[in-house]
Amino acid sequence: MAERIIDRNALLTGINDGSVNVVDVRPADRFAGAVAEPRPGVRSGHMPGAQNLPFPTLLSDGKFKSTEDLKALVSPALSAEKQNVASCGSGVTACMLAFAAEHALNRVVTVYDGSWSEWGSDEALPIVKS
Repeated sequence: MAERIIDRNALLTGINDGSVNVVDVRPADRFAGAVAEPRPGVRSGHMPGAQNLPFPTLLSDGKFKSTEDLKALVSPALSAEKQNVASCGSGVTACMLAFAAEHALNRVVTVYDGSWSEWGSDEALPIVKS
């Protein structure tokens, strides 16, 4: 069974060896590092190699979009070869991507529950601004 939770050490190893596909669901401006993070002391940007799929794109009027729409949105962001990992600001909205992937595609997406609040706070961890 695929793992549903990953910690920062395992995630860093996966980023370094290319075995993970990170999908960050924060808003695009936060992902890019174009705006300051809302939490004091947290750096702006994203993890190396991460891609952005803002969580609001999965919703319509506060509810998940149709299964077909979710398939079309989520499928291109996932890797068939790598462990897919969802990240967000604090680990909560990453679960929305994990749910959407399992519901629409029957695919497990691992959640990095420390998410950006942990990663961006640790000066030893690499970040990228785009």
